[in-house]
Amino acid sequence: MTKKKDIQSEILAEIVIDPDVLAKELSEELEVDPLEQIDQDSFSNGNLDKNLECDEALKLLKGNRDQRIQGLRIFCEYRDKRSFPLLLPLLDQPCPVERMSAVYALGRNPFPSAVKKLISLLETDDNAYVRRATAWSLANYDNQIVLKPLINSLKNDVAAVRLWSSSSLAEIGNLSSSNAQLAAEQLLISLKIDNEPVVRSNCIWSLCRLFEKLSEILQESFVDECTKIALFDKEPSVMEEAKTALDSMGMKGFYK
Repeated sequence: MTKKKDIQSEILAEIVIDPDVLAKELSEELEVDPLEQIDQDSFSNGNLDKNLECDEALKLLKGNRDQRIQGLRIFCEYRDKRSFPLLLPLLDQPCPVERMSAVYALGRNPFPSAVKKLISLLETDDNAYVRRATAWSLANYDNQIVLKPLINSLKNDVAAVRLWSSSSLAEIGNLSSSNAQLAAEQLLISLKIDNEPVVRSNCIWSLCRLFEKLSEILQESFVDECTKIALFDKEPSVMEEAKTALDSMGMKGFYK
């Protein structure tokens, strides 16, 4: 299960955004995921020194819209502290492609002073792709204040945002036992009632990550729910995720 999330994180940490594809898809209410349109070949060619690429990216971030997006692509791959003063203002750009690109770059280059602005985007931005990017990026900010906004997004937002909110709650929940309890309470509710199988599967993954920090009551509730899912759920993917969770907790065959 850890491998599954690691792969997801690596893909997003090394994202490249095609503005033309994304601009077209932004109007289609998540019917097609623009992240699936990633063109890996348009990323860094690997022949240039990282510092030289970052130097060039810093110049691009001061240019026009197309140049800024090119610069953002580089900072979705590389970390460079010099980028922050130029990344933060881009969160206010009217173009959702640019805002989303800046959000991903700030996930790759987390700066504590960006957290409040990112939370604001998660709560109020009118574009679901931007909110989803923010839900992912906030997992890289070890700040207590991101917990409640992520919980609210898991409860109330569209499926793609709920998906990444559930993953990020595993990261933020692991910061403390109190965080773990609060995150797990909503993850358990969403596991039971969410209408998207992929969200429910991710809730199982996140609860496994938090399991050792949970109270005995929450642990028992999670095991009970996984057992019910493994035996009776109508969604094969969620059923298999529940079985994998039980196996990982030393309960192999518990559902038979």
